Amino acid sequence: MTSAASAGWEAAFEVMRSNYALSDDSIGVFALNLRFGLDDIRAIVSEAITGGGDDKKCDVIYVDKEREIAVLAQCYLARTYKDSAPSNKASDLNTAIAWLLTQPLDILPDGLKGRADELRSAISAGEVKQFYIWYVHNLPGSENVIKELQAVEQSARSALNTYNYGSDIAIFAQEVCRIELERLYNQAERTVIVTDVIETMIPAAVEVAGSEWSSIMTTVKGEWLNQLYHKYKTDLFSANLRGYLGSRDSDSNINNGIKTTALAEPGNFYVYNNGITALVLDYKIGKRGRNGQKLTITGLSIVNGAQTTGSLSSISQTMDPSLQVAMRFVKASKEVLVENVVRYNNSQNKLQAADFRSTDAIQDRLRTEFDSIPDADYEGGRRGGASDAIKRSKFTLPSYTVGQSLAAFHGDPVTAYDKKSELWTNEKNYRRIFTDRTTARHIVFCYSLLDAINKRKIELVQKQKSDLESMTNVEKSALEFLSKKGASFLLVHVIAQCMETVLGRSIANKSDLHFSKNISPDKAEELWYPIVDVILPLSSHLENAFSRNRISNETVEKTVPGFVGIIASIANLQKENFDKFAAEVKS
Repeated sequence: MTSAASAGWEAAFEVMRSNYALSDDSIGVFALNLRFGLDDIRAIVSEAITGGGDDKKCDVIYVDKEREIAVLAQCYLARTYKDSAPSNKASDLNTAIAWLLTQPLDILPDGLKGRADELRSAISAGEVKQFYIWYVHNLPGSENVIKELQAVEQSARSALNTYNYGSDIAIFAQEVCRIELERLYNQAERTVIVTDVIETMIPAAVEVAGSEWSSIMTTVKGEWLNQLYHKYKTDLFSANLRGYLGSRDSDSNINNGIKTTALAEPGNFYVYNNGITALVLDYKIGKRGRNGQKLTITGLSIVNGAQTTGSLSSISQTMDPSLQVAMRFVKASKEVLVENVVRYNNSQNKLQAADFRSTDAIQDRLRTEFDSIPDADYEGGRRGGASDAIKRSKFTLPSYTVGQSLAAFHGDPVTAYDKKSELWTNEKNYRRIFTDRTTARHIVFCYSLLDAINKRKIELVQKQKSDLESMTNVEKSALEFLSKKGASFLLVHVIAQCMETVLGRSIANKSDLHFSKNISPDKAEELWYPIVDVILPLSSHLENAFSRNRISNETVEKTVPGFVGIIASIANLQKENFDKFAAEVKS
């Protein structure tokens, strides 16, 4: 799109679209990726972008129970520059909220039932703490859209209040316009986006330094933090993915507790509160005088203490001057050190599950083995900082998706779909899929199957949106199946269960399966397509594997054996396809 000014995010978005051949709605996934630093673009696109038919104004629906977030988005990608995006699409989010949260599940379109049930279940279980409602587009923001989104936020609050734990959820209805996309892009590129020179008076300070960092510990006035927040808003928390959750009037809500303490016992706030840690680009301490010392900092990003800062900012009356907050300012010279300061200081941003295995001997071995796999980068539990959200190579095999593909292939599609973190944190689950026999080439074998299925789904969604009339009944049925929650992992599972039929030989241990040639995941994907295209059209026979449009252990166990029998019965009809694939596989 030609505009008055170019933006860095646009180039990054076009690279993502080109790498993964994505539709216009992928601008919503791009925003998700910038905001939350997600791992696997294709898997997220397959999971989050709805079908183009009767989607009830829900372009993107994303639920992440580990991050405790849910995102609903309307997306609009303009081909030519305009002054603003159509406000009616923001208003459409009212319709989306009504269908997702208030209508009976049985009257929802099939493509939404599983997504709505997943969202409602997560809300009722207290597994969602923040609900983002976005209108994502590539045009300037407008007052009309903001007004529409304010109404949407009220609709969402009314709907959420009918659920257990719903009233505790913070709602963020936001226009993610081109300026906001640029801000998110810059935030992903730079940990500190508030780069002003800021001054304050402090009573004293203790300075500690290492070879690549220095830090001062002091106290600051609560009023100063209040002023900072009102000037910089959430940019103050650029290194803190969760930011400020809001101060709701609930005895169990920690943020309201901070506010209550500040008002009732300001003189004791210092000893009651954990304090704040902030990254700075530079700092300078002036000489001590009768009124203390002047602290001059350049750049500021709070990595621990966003809730303290935000809660203090919600106090409207003049703050008691006795309210002091412990604060540590950290200056680090290397990016990796900055990333670790963010990671280890921020108790709100828990370590991602895969981090717990990053130093495991098996992961070390697999990373070494992947050095010899063409066009493949394996993280093995290691995660970078926020900038990896936009710098990650298209050849990267994200840790979570690798774990999910292995779990589904080796008999546990439900955990792969619903409890991906437990594949890394639960010792039994982890040791079942990552064994001494697990090799890089076996990972390529499993991962490329899941990726091939996800790519087929994306192609069908795009065809439905762009050329619905040309879709065959078989394609419509396949998309209906793949739109159910957990369907991709179920298909990986059933194909794995059919491997002896497909290969025409017994398999002593499925962990030994790999392609004969040392090929890239993309090349491996091409080998899987004929198998996927044989089995996917028969997916209607897997209907009973779903309960409320989601897979469960009980329904999968009852349904899959019969499906394996169906594939065995057509083996002779598919002999050419099966034999050709078998010639490419070793066990």
